[in-house]
Amino acid sequence: MAQAANSSPSYSTREEVDFVIVGSGAAGGVMAKELSVAGFSVVILEQGPHLKAADFKHDEWGYDVNNDLTWNRRHGHPQTFRKSVDEEATIREQVFGYAHNVGGSSVHFSGNFWRFRPIDFMEASVRGPIAGTNFADWPISYEDLEPYYTKVDWEVGVSGLQGPWDPPRSRGYPCPPMPVKSSDVLLERAAKQLGYTPYPAPVAILSQPHNGRPGCIHCGFCNGYGCEVNAKSSSMASMIPVALASGNCELRTECTVSRVNTNEQGRANEVVYWEKDGTEQAQLTKAVVLCANGAETPRLLLLSESSSHPDGLANSSGVVGTNLMFNGYSTVAGLFDEPVNAYKSVPATRVMHDFYQLDPGLGFYGGGGIDARHFSAGRPMNMALAGGLFGTARWGSEYKKNLQKEFTHTAAFDGHTTSLPLATNTVTLDPDVQDKWGRPALRGTYMDHPDDIATMKFFYEKTMELMQVAGASKSVGFYAQNGQEGNVHLLGTCRMGDDPTTSVVDKFNRAHDVPNLFMVDGSSLVTSGRGQPTMTIMALAFRAADHMIQAARRGEI
Repeated sequence: MAQAANSSPSYSTREEVDFVIVGSGAAGGVMAKELSVAGFSVVILEQGPHLKAADFKHDEWGYDVNNDLTWNRRHGHPQTFRKSVDEEATIREQVFGYAHNVGGSSVHFSGNFWRFRPIDFMEASVRGPIAGTNFADWPISYEDLEPYYTKVDWEVGVSGLQGPWDPPRSRGYPCPPMPVKSSDVLLERAAKQLGYTPYPAPVAILSQPHNGRPGCIHCGFCNGYGCEVNAKSSSMASMIPVALASGNCELRTECTVSRVNTNEQGRANEVVYWEKDGTEQAQLTKAVVLCANGAETPRLLLLSESSSHPDGLANSSGVVGTNLMFNGYSTVAGLFDEPVNAYKSVPATRVMHDFYQLDPGLGFYGGGGIDARHFSAGRPMNMALAGGLFGTARWGSEYKKNLQKEFTHTAAFDGHTTSLPLATNTVTLDPDVQDKWGRPALRGTYMDHPDDIATMKFFYEKTMELMQVAGASKSVGFYAQNGQEGNVHLLGTCRMGDDPTTSVVDKFNRAHDVPNLFMVDGSSLVTSGRGQPTMTIMALAFRAADHMIQAARRGEI
């Protein structure tokens, strides 16, 4: 048996536990906490280690170059990519970006925590169909999810202030907003000069002590790094400790799941996995909850094919792995005469949502938000490796002088935008490339819809205008005008819906085909939102857990 992360309990693999949860990230941590505190026996299977606050460091080479938190082919986890089925997929450093550790990517995310708005759940009906896409309404509304957004605010921990564009909420934020940064002052002034309405950005980082955790120390290493004081509201810091303290939850780390088995009645009854040393185990269970993310969850379903499920587990619809959404992104960096020091503190403290829904008169669908932050490659080492941002010397004394100025005098305005669901954008099993365990590698097939590229371009141009109004002496930017080739937002691949022929799970994240199997992560999202999906993933997990607890107590799982 793999060594449990806590001394008790230690369930036998031949003992049928109530729930096995695969993955301990944003959703998995919430599921583990809710189910175990409710009195159910829970086993979490996590393929990475249980890193804690003391394990994290400001190691730019380790995290940004060696991918210590986000494994890739050097760690035995290759991924392949192609833009269409007509192309041959090639091995890439990283197509699907996610962390392999307890807490998953919530450990190293930026902490931007925007709620979806009511329009996000019904936009297909309001906007109308979009040719060539699977754009659809959710089977739930914002009102259905609002109480669970509030649970995320208070139980996970969010800092913010109700803004002019925020959706209705039943309770205020538990922590006040972060103090404004210089880069965000620049955005705020420029936005107001142009008639827009910026406001404090909600973040899953504590501005003051809450729930026994300390407030932020403003070290500047949030995005891509674990928090050394537990101020960032990862599931590792906020949910897993509560689950383990319940006495009902066993956390098994460095355990890689290979498949989910079903019994003669077609119900999931066993989760097969490898321990770190390659020993194969199989945990008996009454129910399975897949929280492995929008790439790993569909891969596991496809790997779990059988005579009863020839196209993959829970895939009678044939849509497992399809409708992949990445979220669009654009960035503009500006050089200022005076120091900005945008590298300090949390990534973003102000946000603009004036373009949350773009005018249909533009001729394309989309929308999103704009925030200010340090340039995405703005760590000292990254900037040194990349050379000057603004066409300056790339070596010698002038290079070093310019690098010193660019690091302290640069700010970035970023656009975070919509992504449309396409049947052709998929996560599938690569037939030619395998990982260290002999499983088919993750293969991504992805090309942004023209509307998504047009939306990224729109936001790129708006942020360029904002940068000029802010007073930047030089500006340079980027958007994926030829389509994205990877992302950390992995959405839509096991979508939620009422119709079993076009969706994988129902409105409570329960598989249509297998009544005791649940998919609770970014894979269930029907639309992409405007670029910050993690809060919605957590809210859906709280809601799914609420339903599962009630159903289990009624004997319906």
